[in-house]
Amino acid sequence: MKRKISKALAEWKNQKGRMPLIINGARQVGKTYILELFGKEYFDNVLYLNMEIEGALCRFFETELDPKKIIQFLEAAKGQKITAGKTLLIFDEIQACERALTSLKYFYEQTPEYHVVAAGSLLGVALNRQKYSFPVGKVNEMNMYPLDFEEFLWAMNREQLAEEIKTHYAQNSAMPEALHQIALELYKQYFIVGGMPAAIVSFITTNSFVKVQPIQNNILNEYIADMAKYAEPVTSIKIRACYNSIPAQLAKENTKFQYKVVQRGGTATIFGEAIEWLIFAGVVLKCQRLEHGYIPINAYADLSNFKMYMGDIGMLTLRSEVPLQTILSTIDEDNTFLGAMTENYVAQAFAAKGYKLWYWQSDGKAEVDFVLQMDGAVVPIEVKKGRRTRSKSLGVFSEKYKTTYSIRISKKNFGLENGIKSVPLYAVFCI
Repeated sequence: MKRKISKALAEWKNQKGRMPLIINGARQVGKTYILELFGKEYFDNVLYLNMEIEGALCRFFETELDPKKIIQFLEAAKGQKITAGKTLLIFDEIQACERALTSLKYFYEQTPEYHVVAAGSLLGVALNRQKYSFPVGKVNEMNMYPLDFEEFLWAMNREQLAEEIKTHYAQNSAMPEALHQIALELYKQYFIVGGMPAAIVSFITTNSFVKVQPIQNNILNEYIADMAKYAEPVTSIKIRACYNSIPAQLAKENTKFQYKVVQRGGTATIFGEAIEWLIFAGVVLKCQRLEHGYIPINAYADLSNFKMYMGDIGMLTLRSEVPLQTILSTIDEDNTFLGAMTENYVAQAFAAKGYKLWYWQSDGKAEVDFVLQMDGAVVPIEVKKGRRTRSKSLGVFSEKYKTTYSIRISKKNFGLENGIKSVPLYAVFCI
């Protein structure tokens, strides 16, 4: 599968002053696949090491951090020559071996000619829980997410349609109605399948939504196994409770995360650590409330109020058990939960683009779903699941903070009216 991160990897390879690279991302988002593909395309050979199962290597790291001696050990243990500039060295699941993470500092300082990449599904969790000697300032980092909708189109052999969408977004011109409808149908498919590579492969192979669900269930079970493996038993129960509560949180009229929905009498003291675990594991996305819409927006964060979204819309569709025909229907359903799910889709798309997630609320009278800081401007964004787009919140925000323009995401075609840029749901990746 073609992934956007591949371009960034190629740029890293040829970078002056290149440092060892760490790829962060949730389990099953495709980190191992893309690194091995990158190695095959740009290097003579690849040495892949999964640190969860490389016991002998982890024991060697306990006594040695000298990169030259590490390379000698690997060559002897694996029977493979490691040549600077020609071999890609991959340390996968590096959180399982603390000293391997520390060694990246010395690879940079002593042997920068080697190409070293590390990946970790739960690296953020490990760093948060343990006193890891993280090589600050000695590594490059990239985040990897499930496939966004554009990457989904690539996988579905719809690259030309993706290009058309980008062209019409840039020109702010309406798509031909036939293409608009095709793109909306593909968007609905993505809404169900999501962006996990294994789920997309299953859908392409079988063209069956039903056969995608066991794949998604397997990924969910891996998440649950990680919760048990990488957290204390009591914390593990709280993590699962918080994760399982997300559909119920989004179903509320006020989608702000409420601890009492997880458990009666729940508080931040009880569940705060569990939520941090889910964020660091990359399986949820946190959207923080803004008190004001001024630049810089992160200076006006309300740290006590936030929304929580699942990291993948397909996983949310699975967990919420929404009838698939409701999503696939051509009629605008009067279903408020579909609206919250659509917000989740947009949050996922923005996270993949590298945006921090913010929303704005004014004394309970008006709420803007997302607020982005783009090109030195604050842009309020409203999300609608269908074609009905009436709302006063964008106007309230724009008037209060004198914004240049705002964005409304819906099933409507591209357009611009009264300072509101209309962006179809399938074109969120362009923003």
